[in-house]
Amino acid sequence: MPTYRDEAVVLRTHKLGEADRIVTMLSRQHGKIRAVAKGVRRTSSKFGARLEPFMVADVQLYEGRSLDVVTQVESLGSYGALIADDYASYTAANAMVETADRLTDAEASLQQYLLLVGALRSLSRHEHGPGLTLDSYLLRALSLAGWAPSFQDCARCGTPGPHDRLVVQLGGVVCADCAPPGAPHLDMATIDLLAALLTGDWEAAEAADDGTRSKANGVVAAYTQWHLDRGLRSLQHVQHDRRDERPDDRSAARPGAGAEGGA
Repeated sequence: MPTYRDEAVVLRTHKLGEADRIVTMLSRQHGKIRAVAKGVRRTSSKFGARLEPFMVADVQLYEGRSLDVVTQVESLGSYGALIADDYASYTAANAMVETADRLTDAEASLQQYLLLVGALRSLSRHEHGPGLTLDSYLLRALSLAGWAPSFQDCARCGTPGPHDRLVVQLGGVVCADCAPPGAPHLDMATIDLLAALLTGDWEAAEAADDGTRSKANGVVAAYTQWHLDRGLRSLQHVQHDRRDERPDDRSAARPGAGAEGGA
């Protein structure tokens, strides 16, 4: 059977039989791949830990009728353990991979792959707050999928901004003429934060206070779930950033400990 090789990030896994797993991956060149990793759950498996969620690997597979089969794995980015040690990062990463799973298919999507790998790497290194990293990832991933929000000019008619009415169903901020009755007003600090997250202006994003971050997070969650039709199950567990949180506190709750954050 024909074989192929690609770089991929593991999105999720499912048990198959007594020792195998079905691994869903987003690859660099082949889009989303579902493959069987045989014997991966045995303690003697040579590449079990390399095929856990959030790991980036160079994988070799051969094509099967319904599922491909993993034959070789070389680790490229061991982000799983570092992310799992921090509950806030772990919940954010779960929301990221769920989004990537929903946004991608078998068609190659290099930009989505690079965006996800970069976001997971940032989470593992604690470069920014997990909540900010997640919100930035969601806005960029949706933009790549064709749903780029506008936080400056009117999303409906293009009238130059700034505007302070935001309607997620219309694609962002709208002018007074396009705003439907009862459209909510949003303060400019929150709109500026949303724009900073979309463009990657981390200096501006990290300067935002907790209240502004919370409002921006609500907008991003609503925008994401509107365009994905079904809600992201992972979002209800995401732990929000706190500017006064001490670095040592971030790993106080580990995945599986029953801790939950507000949505």
